[in-house]
Amino acid sequence: MATVVNTSPLNRIPAEFTAVTSVLREARNTNNVSISEIPAPARLAPYSYALGAEVRADETFLQASDETIDELATGRIVVLYDPSSPEEWEGQFRIVSYIRAELEHELGNETMLGHVAWSWLEEALESNDCEVVAAGGTTTRVLSDSFGTLASRPATIDLELRASWTPVIAEPDLIGNHFEAWIDLLSTVAGLPPLPEGVSALPGRRR
Repeated sequence: MATVVNTSPLNRIPAEFTAVTSVLREARNTNNVSISEIPAPARLAPYSYALGAEVRADETFLQASDETIDELATGRIVVLYDPSSPEEWEGQFRIVSYIRAELEHELGNETMLGHVAWSWLEEALESNDCEVVAAGGTTTRVLSDSFGTLASRPATIDLELRASWTPVIAEPDLIGNHFEAWIDLLSTVAGLPPLPEGVSALPGRRR
C-alpha cells in the first residue's frame, strides 16, 4: 500500500499534516467495512493522504435482503493540506470524498435521490460533531445497460456521490470525527445502518 505525498524541496513534511495522518493511519476494518491506504493524488495540494474502503455484505444481510452481490459500496477519502490556506478552502485542510454504490431500481428512480444522498452526508457530519465550512459536491445516477455477449446482465443503477469540505479542527484528533462520519455515510449509501454505539474504525475513539 503506497501513499503519494508531495513534499517541500527540503523534504520536510509539516507537523500539522503528520499529526493528522497519524490519526488516520490508525483506521482499522470494522463490521462490514474494509479500509486500506491507497495512492493519494499528487496535484491537488502540496500534501495529501488517502484511504479507500469497501462495504461488503455478510451472510445475514444477504439472506435478509435476497441480494446476490456482496460488494455494496466502494469509496475513497483524501485529506489535502496546503499551508497557504487557499481562499476557496477557507482553511489549510480539505477533505475530498468519492462514494459509489449500486441501488435498487426503485430507489434509483427516485427523483429526490440527489437531495436525499446529500442529506446523508450532512447528517453523518452532524451526528459525529464535525464542524465544516465550504462544503460542496454532486450526486450522479449512472444507468448501465448490457448488450451482445453481455445482454443477459440486468440493467443497473449506481449512485455516485462526490463531496468536499474543509474540516475545522483545533487539534489533530478531531480529524477522526470526520473520518467516522465518512464511514457512516459509506455504510448508509451501501444500505447498512451506521456503525453501532461503541464501535469505531479508529481504536480508542468513543461513539
